[in-house]
Amino acid sequence: MSFKERWIGFLAGTAHGSRKARALLAPLGALAFFALTSLFVIVPLLLERWLGLPRLPAWPMNVVIAVPLLLVGAVLVGWCNFHFVRAKGTPVPLDPPKRLVDAGPYAYCRNPMLTGLFAVLFGVGALASSPLTIFVFAPLYVALHVIELKQIEEPELERRLGQPYVDYKARVPMFVPRLGGSNAG
Repeated sequence: MSFKERWIGFLAGTAHGSRKARALLAPLGALAFFALTSLFVIVPLLLERWLGLPRLPAWPMNVVIAVPLLLVGAVLVGWCNFHFVRAKGTPVPLDPPKRLVDAGPYAYCRNPMLTGLFAVLFGVGALASSPLTIFVFAPLYVALHVIELKQIEEPELERRLGQPYVDYKARVPMFVPRLGGSNAG
């Protein structure tokens, strides 16, 4: 069995496992996620300083770009968390809700929390006037998440939630809502 299959099995098993195991593992998963995400903010800033790279235009242009991205991203992440808590779970794959969350922002895209996080990451890059964050690390972060979603998370959700998730995936886009059309199918 491949590492990928073992990892998908571990996630699905944990999601169906004991509440005690989920309560122990979910904070560890969240901590690992935030640590990895923090590296995508800290490393480019350190590299730019170390390499003496030029900054992007600063005040006021960086703030004009950053503030809307940060606000929209933070509101979207908060809105998503509200829906996960309401469904009696967390956004951490080690302690997810037992049912498909398809209300609120999830009615418009399958990964609105990541969409919000991507906006925050680009907003931080703009606020810091960081070309490495905006043009290298944030796009790399997005690409890595797309790969992880396609290779791990979506197969795990299909295994755990079955046909309702398959139907949801067919009708709702991954990150960006469809413009001018309905996602209702």
